[in-house]
Amino acid sequence: MNRILLTALMLVCTAAGAIAQEKESYFDFGGDSFRAGSTAVLDVDGVDDLFMAGETVRVEKPIAGSAHLAGRKVFVSEAVGGDAYVAGMELSIDGAIAGNATVAGYSVRLSDVGGNLRVTGSSVEISGPVAGYALIAADEVEIDAVISGDVSLTAREIDFDDGARIEGTLTLYEEKGKSLEVPTSIVPADRVERRPIAEWSEVAEEFEVWSWQQAIWKFVRGVILVAALAALVAVFVPDRLASLRRSILDQPFRNLLFGFLAVSALIGSTILLMMTLVGLLLTPLTVLTALLSAFAGYVVGAYAVGVGLTLLAGRPEPDSMGTRAIAAAIGALAVAVIGLIPFFGWLFVLALSLSGAGAIAVWLFQPRFFAPTY
Repeated sequence: MNRILLTALMLVCTAAGAIAQEKESYFDFGGDSFRAGSTAVLDVDGVDDLFMAGETVRVEKPIAGSAHLAGRKVFVSEAVGGDAYVAGMELSIDGAIAGNATVAGYSVRLSDVGGNLRVTGSSVEISGPVAGYALIAADEVEIDAVISGDVSLTAREIDFDDGARIEGTLTLYEEKGKSLEVPTSIVPADRVERRPIAEWSEVAEEFEVWSWQQAIWKFVRGVILVAALAALVAVFVPDRLASLRRSILDQPFRNLLFGFLAVSALIGSTILLMMTLVGLLLTPLTVLTALLSAFAGYVVGAYAVGVGLTLLAGRPEPDSMGTRAIAAAIGALAVAVIGLIPFFGWLFVLALSLSGAGAIAVWLFQPRFFAPTY
């Protein structure tokens, strides 16, 4: 779980850094708010779910739903009515979180958590009560409040202040020859378990029991990944991405046809290579190329959908890194939601991936496909 979260953190923060010189851009839709910029600030009331990315991110008003925040510095001073997903370097979360909190950073300070807590970082301070269980991985940990559920913890150093108490079982994952001291006033000795650090990955998986919250978090991770990749493409080749996006929106069926032909050619070449026996060594490469082509098509297609939705909402075409990042997030979310529809959602995602792959194929091979014949 930590490795996946940190990967998403790197991708999103890279995109956030790319828009660091842009003014704040925002898009509000159906009570949800999407904000990005060098300094992204939520200073208005009435927001349900919040999505923010930037060099510095500040939440200065309470929100009713969940918070999805990424930045080098993230400050949350007001309450979050749902779950919180926060990634960055310096994280200061003083507002109470009513639901679960999933946090990854370098320096992390947390207050009240009404649900379960999953946190990883170099320095982690928990200054407010946690109503559920806590899964903590850090170099230095400071606990200043009551944790009502079980705690699984791996750390080099741990400090307990006067208000600290663990009401469940404390399981410590330690390196050989090292033992963390835990006062009995914090948790009785009969509720302290010590295990080798090698078992840490197993316990992390044990906490990933299925629930609606976990399913939604996995859904959000996928949206973040696609949005971050689309934002990165917009950073490096904005004009080319805009051209591909216009092609998908203007001629979707032509691109669908060429995407079908391109992916079919790659899959067909795999079969032919297998028939030659000698080419068996190349079949993994062709399969990987086909999968990457479809995924690249999905990313480009999701961005096109995001821009299309912003245009339908009466917004101008995205012309800055911030507005492109917001369009990418909107498109990734919209496509992911449509993909949840049984059967028809899968067909839509497949068609979108092929359309995106077709737009890329036309761009790469247009001189050959459309060369005049005499």
